[in-house]
Amino acid sequence: MTAIIEARVALVTGAAGGIGRATALAFAKTGARVVVADVNLTGAEETAQLVIQTGGAAIAVRTDVTQAAAVEALIQTTVDHFGRLDYAHNNAGIATDSLSGMVSTAEYSEETFDRIISVNLKGVWLCMKYELPRMVAQGSGAIVNTSSVLGLIGSKGLAAYVASKHGVAGLTKTAALEYAQYGIRVNAVCPGVIDTPMVADILANPKIAKAWVDSQAIRRPGAPAEIANAVVWLCSDAASFVTGHMMAVDGGQMAQ
Repeated sequence: MTAIIEARVALVTGAAGGIGRATALAFAKTGARVVVADVNLTGAEETAQLVIQTGGAAIAVRTDVTQAAAVEALIQTTVDHFGRLDYAHNNAGIATDSLSGMVSTAEYSEETFDRIISVNLKGVWLCMKYELPRMVAQGSGAIVNTSSVLGLIGSKGLAAYVASKHGVAGLTKTAALEYAQYGIRVNAVCPGVIDTPMVADILANPKIAKAWVDSQAIRRPGAPAEIANAVVWLCSDAASFVTGHMMAVDGGQMAQ
């Protein structure tokens, strides 16, 4: 695991479980203090307790990333509690009610489309909107946004999700160009099929699961910790020359 300087502060959204929880634990393992944010406060508190049980420092904050006031309050709480903000993993995201309920572009309901864009794309923008000024004031910082391999390619039946994750790519690259002059790096991870609650329905269906897993050269779902390790590396000084990068962590899916 790449070392993070002790006493630095990491914020992780969507951290009640899955990739977000794994990233919070990975940051804590390096010595960073962690702010665990999620709209699911119970899950966020569970993650914070897991961090504390490993000897780390963490607080949980209920946050709806689609609401500007909530995100602004999250950043203020982070600074009030820990004094600074060094790293942010903007990870909160949704697919649909169920990935097994995929529909074609023209059949999407406006409500579903708006909801997915609001969480996955606007939510990332709002987080950066309030994280970046704090990092500018410090003269340093690193942000990693969660996109997806579907932020690099298209996929039938997931128009809103694919659009939102492509949007995250655009936001990431634009912010990287704008804020490099302030000592801030902005990158994104693009997970492939990862064994999280979001894809539980898919992995429970043997036929669909096989097709998804077979699209990855390694022929298995990834583990949340494997994404977390990439996030921590991108935030670390070991990645000091990396910004504006969309890192596929996908078991070789994009190599095909």
